[in-house]
Amino acid sequence: MTLKDIARAVGLSPGGVSLAMRNSPEVTKETCERVQRVAREMGYRPNPMATSLAQWRRSSKTQPLQASMAWLNFWPDPKKLHSYAEFDCYWRGARQSAEKFGYRLEEFACHNMRASRLLEILEARGIHGIILPPYPGEFPNDFVQFQWDRFSTVRLARHGDHPVSHFVISAQAENAILAFDKMREKGYERIGYAGPWHRPRRFGAGFVWAEMHLFEELRLSPFLYHSAELSKAQKPFEAWLKEYQPDAILTETPELPRMLEKAGLRVGKDIGLAATNVLDSPVSAGIHPNGEEIGRVAVLVLISLINDNDRGTPPIRREVLIHGSWVDGASLPERSALTSPRSAKR
Repeated sequence: MTLKDIARAVGLSPGGVSLAMRNSPEVTKETCERVQRVAREMGYRPNPMATSLAQWRRSSKTQPLQASMAWLNFWPDPKKLHSYAEFDCYWRGARQSAEKFGYRLEEFACHNMRASRLLEILEARGIHGIILPPYPGEFPNDFVQFQWDRFSTVRLARHGDHPVSHFVISAQAENAILAFDKMREKGYERIGYAGPWHRPRRFGAGFVWAEMHLFEELRLSPFLYHSAELSKAQKPFEAWLKEYQPDAILTETPELPRMLEKAGLRVGKDIGLAATNVLDSPVSAGIHPNGEEIGRVAVLVLISLINDNDRGTPPIRREVLIHGSWVDGASLPERSALTSPRSAKR
């Protein structure tokens, strides 16, 4: 079964069938669906080697060495995004991967840019793929109605509802489970969790699942606070410490060492501490998020979407999760090294 056989069946040229089989924007959606349905009914199976060769030929003709992808930076100060080590790793991994495949990753500062202006620039430069890194606050209203259907898009954060696209993100729940298990291996028994009450984040979910296999008296309720009220969280945090007496804490809050010091506890001496992200935290033990791999894989996913002409809102969203790695540090010594393990005070 060949494309010529399908072409005779549907009344198109072999070239038209080829375009329809790969969802080319040069062919209507209805024609693509009809051709693909007939191909399935006729038992057509593409030759993967021939398909790869054809894709390479198309790319080498239509995409110059410096074909571009867009990295949209919505931070009021674009440099602030790169001040976070994890996010800058996303950028470096994505840029290196893009260059490997003949693309240039271009960063666009979008905070003060109109959506219509960005659309003009992207189309003028022939850019079809967008990577959307994490952004602060709410998504700009002007970009909610941006013509995302013209682009293949991959997001690097769950935060926010726009645009609806595929994700490549950190495996937060799995990373929390990994950290919990490593903390248990070091002898800690009463492990607590402290972090913001933020539904898109999955660290707390992983922690709760990890401690389910413990005896009930060793399961500690997480300390959660609203991000905007961290300055008011010291007293509730100290009350939580007094009630649950943890001997170690897993946290995604960089300010926690200072809060523990205010509570009269020394990190690594009176209590163990591990971070869900050691790159942007003063805590030395915890999870390295492997951000460059997140950026690298985001480009691989984006290239696959571009090559498949898969643009706009996907009917089924996909999430690619990148696991972190454990890092030992002085903030979490062996429990026997603590001056006075807190669980012994109960």
